[in-house]
Order: sequence, then C-alpha cells, then structure tokens
Amino acid sequence: MDTAPLVIVDAANVVGSVPDGWWRDRRGAAERVRDLLVPYADEGLPGLPDLPVPLELVLVVEGGARGVTSVPGVRVVAAPGSGDDRIVELVAEHPDRARLVVTADRELRRRVTELGAEVTGPRTVRP
Repeated sequence: MDTAPLVIVDAANVVGSVPDGWWRDRRGAAERVRDLLVPYADEGLPGLPDLPVPLELVLVVEGGARGVTSVPGVRVVAAPGSGDDRIVELVAEHPDRARLVVTADRELRRRVTELGAEVTGPRTVRP
C-alpha cells in the first residue's frame, strides 16, 4: 500500500479561482496549474507544513483541458465526464490513505468529506 498522502486537485476549480483570462485557453490554464504543482510533490504544500512529503499529486481535468499530460511529480487524470465525479471516485479508491482534495466547490467538499477526505481551498496551491 502506498503511504504518501494523496492530494487531488480540482483543476477547473483552481483555474477558475483567478480571473486571469483562463476561459480563453482552458488547456493552457490547466497546464500552468499543473506546472505550479510540481515542486509541491517533494516540498509539501504551503500552509500545510504537517502534511508529510513526498505527496502524490493528481490533477483532475475535464472539458477543454482534457489534453493536458502528466509530468514528473504530477499525474493528470482526464475525467471522461464530470471532474467532480472522478475526484469522488479517486477518493473512494484509496480509503486507507490520507487524502486531501483541493477545491472550493461546496458540493464536492461535502461528497469527499463523507468519504473521509480532508479539503482545502485553491489558495493552498495557488498563491
């Protein structure tokens, strides 16, 4: 069993948390978030110093961002449908691991906390 904390990032929610023109290039915006996450795999998340490293970082993309690829340190998962549903599935697949979901979506937060995951907002990964 893998013991690294699983950090699942809701790409659409994190991308949408900053009005920087992301809607003109959803894929490019998701790639920028992916690249921002890379150092966190080994260094940990800012503001969460008690979360042990290394982290397994998973960026869940949907819609126009589905073409984003994985890079060392960040695995990208393309949701075939709803990104929220895929995030819930990933949380459910790993009940014996520490799981942290990065999103501000209230309904998604409710769904994953019912499965025992912790949640934090986009500012944790996007200063």
